[in-house]
Amino acid sequence: MFQNQLNDQIAQAQAKAVENAKHLAQVAVESAQELAEINQAAAKDALAAAQDASSQLLTIKDPQQLAKLAQPETAQEAAKYAAAYQAKVSKVVRNGNKEVAQVVDASIDDARDDLVKFVKEATKTAPAGSEVFVSAFKTAFDASLQQFDQVRATATDAFANFEKSVDAALANIQGQYAVAKPAAKTRKAA
Repeated sequence: MFQNQLNDQIAQAQAKAVENAKHLAQVAVESAQELAEINQAAAKDALAAAQDASSQLLTIKDPQQLAKLAQPETAQEAAKYAAAYQAKVSKVVRNGNKEVAQVVDASIDDARDDLVKFVKEATKTAPAGSEVFVSAFKTAFDASLQQFDQVRATATDAFANFEKSVDAALANIQGQYAVAKPAAKTRKAA
């Protein structure tokens, strides 16, 4: 009887693992599709900007027109465009990251609940006189449950560190654009 219950629990755990894998694969596909759409839109915009710039270059007849074309505002506009692109990519990455974190969290909860249920069933059917063994087993089991909590904390830290890294990279890039703005204005004033 106990072996049948164990087999059923293992089958259910495997089915949950397959479902989680399917969900994570779907999240990856959706994120890749969103990134492809963002990149396609960026490529179209870059092509349009290049065509516009080349048509403006073809109409230049004197150096003053060229100087007007190379204004700092043009560089600032490109920087704003790049920052918007980065924000879109960051949003897609964050959403995918949150989905993965939720699946990992749910998987840890499910595994923990399954183990607790298994131990309760196993200790109910323990033969008389095995109380010392059951007590030692429960102590070891409680220690393993603490490991589940440690895995959860580690996974949470990993996802938080990933988001901090993305934030730091975006702030660094945007900081570079902010530094470029005063330099461009200084050149204009000179």
